Amino acid sequence: MIFNLRVIPKASRNLVKEEDKGFKVYLTKPAQDGLANEQLIELLSEHLKTKKYKIRIIKGHKSRNKLVEISP
Repeated sequence: MIFNLRVIPKASRNLVKEEDKGFKVYLTKPAQDGLANEQLIELLSEHLKTKKYKIRIIKGHKSRNKLVEISP
């Protein structure tokens, strides 16, 4: 499965919202040195109840708009 995500780093809390176009994810970590991407994978893993190694960022490593693939 492939999802479109909109990431908001340095938010006041961690939150995953499902929207029409995909997900909107609020992260407390800043978008530097890959910290926000690591936290994104951890948060999606908890929200979707899947293992972290099955989640991969396909596109948008340095962007707020990301394309994420979840392996079965």
